[in-house]
Amino acid sequence: MSSLMMRPCGDFRTSYKQDDTIYETNTIRLVAIAAITLLCAAPMVLDAYYLTLFIQMSYLGIAALGLNILVGYTGQISLGHGAFFGVGAFTSAWLNTSFGIPVWLCIPMAGFITMAVGMLFGLPASRIKGLYLAIATLAAQFILEDFFARAEWFSGGSAGASAEPISLMGIVFDTDESFFYIALFALVFMYIWGCNLMRSREGRAFVAVRDHYLSAEIMGIKLNKYRLLSFGVSSFYAGIGGALYAHYLGYVSAEGFTIFMSIQFLAMIIIGGLGSVKGTLMGVVFMVFLPEVLEGGVGMMKMTDWGNIPMVVDGLAYIKEMAIGLVIILFLIFEPEGMAHRWAQIKNYWKFYPFSY
Repeated sequence: MSSLMMRPCGDFRTSYKQDDTIYETNTIRLVAIAAITLLCAAPMVLDAYYLTLFIQMSYLGIAALGLNILVGYTGQISLGHGAFFGVGAFTSAWLNTSFGIPVWLCIPMAGFITMAVGMLFGLPASRIKGLYLAIATLAAQFILEDFFARAEWFSGGSAGASAEPISLMGIVFDTDESFFYIALFALVFMYIWGCNLMRSREGRAFVAVRDHYLSAEIMGIKLNKYRLLSFGVSSFYAGIGGALYAHYLGYVSAEGFTIFMSIQFLAMIIIGGLGSVKGTLMGVVFMVFLPEVLEGGVGMMKMTDWGNIPMVVDGLAYIKEMAIGLVIILFLIFEPEGMAHRWAQIKNYWKFYPFSY
């Protein structure tokens, strides 16, 4: 009977390696593999609307995980993550159109170039903290926004830039059904890599810097090195997510990478849970579905008599923008540790773990 449980009776771990595995039991590993296998069949049964939402979750989830590594695991703060997301989008499109590099190669190259840009801005930021760090990263946001608007050779200026679809071995991934598999592969690969990074020497150093930087420095951890490295890793994830975003939409414009996008990324990791890989994905799913739910609610409201009053109609147009700020405030007040913490509490309450991840 115990073999059917997600957690077998008894916990016989005899090494740190066994205690630090991604999947706690073989059953959980099999469930994860089965879930990914079922997702591979999604384009055959789901319409384009749901596929679009999943693709959106994929490239936003990759970028949001990078921000969580910086904020949740290293204890830094960044208000310019949306701009680094834009750097990845424009860089991948620029490499492909200007140099003829295949798109599948432009995406990782865009990630590394974005990583270099992030570390460039991270050099001064790695020596400061708190409010000063927030202001420094906010400056990076506005500097890159201005660069996107003026550098016509790179971003197309106000006209934007086109991005070719991904082509691999003669197969063009230019539909929602085909791009779904690219997004799924990228999401799974980057999240597994992120989990492994947090289990490595560098990941443990990130957490030490976050928990108590003075103790970490006494233990021999170089604060500037790991703070700078966290900026680089965070920017790399943002670049990969931005490149996928560009080649999925086929067009990128500077107007899409504003401070509002950076706030959205912060909202995702706050809602999901700082310092949690699975919490990041929970927050992304929440933020992607929130506008859809609000859209349906606004539509139902407009069907009522008082929903057509001019004052109410004008207010409905701002509900989406207001909702993001309201959700952040509510989570900070009632669930400051995010959805991942609430999920852990639910499991601990039932003492059953039927869906332990």
